[in-house]
Amino acid sequence: QVQLVESGGDSVPAGGSLRLSCTIRRNNYENRCMGWFRQAPGKEREGVAAIYLSTGSTYYADSVKGRFTASRDSTLTTLYLQMEHLEPEDAAMYYCAAGYVLSENTCAGDWRRASGYAYWGPGTQVTVSS
Repeated sequence: QVQLVESGGDSVPAGGSLRLSCTIRRNNYENRCMGWFRQAPGKEREGVAAIYLSTGSTYYADSVKGRFTASRDSTLTTLYLQMEHLEPEDAAMYYCAAGYVLSENTCAGDWRRASGYAYWGPGTQVTVSS
């Protein structure tokens, strides 16, 4: 079973930056869509970014495009979400998620759907003060 653990959440002022990490354990497949989601109190979980593990292709929600960058390390065991110009609206619990073994085309078209992910980390809290 794939295990995911996020880290790097913190409290920052608006305009600040953070880098989240997600450590991946017990993954035997590279053809996975790896997603970053967030959930604020009283709101639904939303996808903010995804990366196709084997190729590194990335996908972003419009609300974070140009401010967030998803990446992975060369060993494919750690994901990163670099977040710049943070806004109070970015405050949430952030989760990384591992999808089923799928094609890159499926990842590109379906990455926003939370139900398409099989494994989730416990989350890391991001707070942004105005």
